[in-house]
Amino acid sequence: MSNDHGDEPHELRVSKIRSGTVIDHVRGGQALNVLAILGIDGSEGEEVSIGMNVPSDRLARKDIVKVEGRELSQDEVDVLSLIAPDATINIVRDYEVVEKHRVERPDIVEGVLSCPNRNCITTGDEPVTSGFEVLEEAVRCSYCGTIVREEIASLIDTA
Repeated sequence: MSNDHGDEPHELRVSKIRSGTVIDHVRGGQALNVLAILGIDGSEGEEVSIGMNVPSDRLARKDIVKVEGRELSQDEVDVLSLIAPDATINIVRDYEVVEKHRVERPDIVEGVLSCPNRNCITTGDEPVTSGFEVLEEAVRCSYCGTIVREEIASLIDTA
């Protein structure tokens, strides 16, 4: 099969899925963080295909994550946008893409990240839902003001 770049063959690196979500244009090396955000660790038997550091016209190198039988919630897409701001979400049904959109960074994410500040009210015994303001290259806790610039994926509340 040829592509628009001459006669170079185009190979399918990750198999098609029947129904579910394809997360494309993830920055290279972030696929495992995407799985963490989605709470996928293999224990539930989810079918997942991953392509890591594959060539991309837009990003030079990219990761691709395909999750069979699952369509992402808006909360999942919002958090995903923090570590994969260039990602494209494709919803697939019967092997056809029925929806395609780029992620958009929200102003605030609630209840999905844990504040790293052990003195923050959200990390204690009080039933307080975490909230983070989304900045250009970081997130800021809405309660204590702690700013996290890197390793946002490590804040994901998996409880």
